[in-house]
Amino acid sequence: MKASDKCDRPNQRTILLSEHPSDGTQTVYVKGHVITTLRFEAFVDQSETKVIGWEGRLEPLTVVRNKVIIEPIRDLDSDEGLPLIVTLADGTGIPFLVRPPWREKDGGGWPPILDQQVDVFKNRESYAAMHSALMDALKKNDVLTEENERYRKEENSIDHAYATLLANGQAKKTPFRFVASARPKDPDMEMIVEVYSGQGKAAAVISLTNTGSVGTWEFADAYLTRDMTSHTKQSFALRMTRSAIAPGQSGTIAVVADKRAFEKNGQLVDLALQIFRSDGNQQVLVRMDRTLVRQ
Repeated sequence: MKASDKCDRPNQRTILLSEHPSDGTQTVYVKGHVITTLRFEAFVDQSETKVIGWEGRLEPLTVVRNKVIIEPIRDLDSDEGLPLIVTLADGTGIPFLVRPPWREKDGGGWPPILDQQVDVFKNRESYAAMHSALMDALKKNDVLTEENERYRKEENSIDHAYATLLANGQAKKTPFRFVASARPKDPDMEMIVEVYSGQGKAAAVISLTNTGSVGTWEFADAYLTRDMTSHTKQSFALRMTRSAIAPGQSGTIAVVADKRAFEKNGQLVDLALQIFRSDGNQQVLVRMDRTLVRQ
């Protein structure tokens, strides 16, 4: 099952081309069935704009005046990179590397970053380039401000404190009671799911061991929902021991949900906890039964 587009953060960003030869190739991050647009200051020469190895991966490139439209047929593998050369009408060739979404390694579980629109400027001093760069800077500042506020609130949250203890195997130091466990099947991941009951709260702990030999497993996002067709998040606290798990490594994800997350029209309802990995696929589904919340 695929996560919705909310599992990615669509990103409009600016590339100011460098005059230094070693900084020549720029990376563009794309995802299957999602259109990414490169926008340039000048018209693009369609006949001289090519991507190598696109067959079976991308739809044929579309060039419209000063725009190049990329539409992947499928998600690119984590180790895939497709060389793209965009040639402007004046003969300037601009090299790119088309890659799958990039994930902030130190982002504390942020989902992958996907390029929706990339504005490319050759003239670094032009008004449009400077304005676009300023908008980029302001947007990044807003994101940092939002993150800082979120971290501040989490530091003072008792549910996040409980989730930290559960993730570190210290359930006895919390008010939760163990209820049940399960071992979902996955060819590349050994998983143990435990659910806990609490006074006005419920919790789940997912233990993961990467038994595969292909690559590192990376956390993308978690959703606590009232049905499987919606990714509207209910409020919950999440902690993990590591967001990236290399082959042979183990990690733990703990989630604590307050009674208010289970309430609908004055009644308690069941919830579904969905954990997604960085390729957009669902890793595990945990049923959070309303009876876990003790009155």
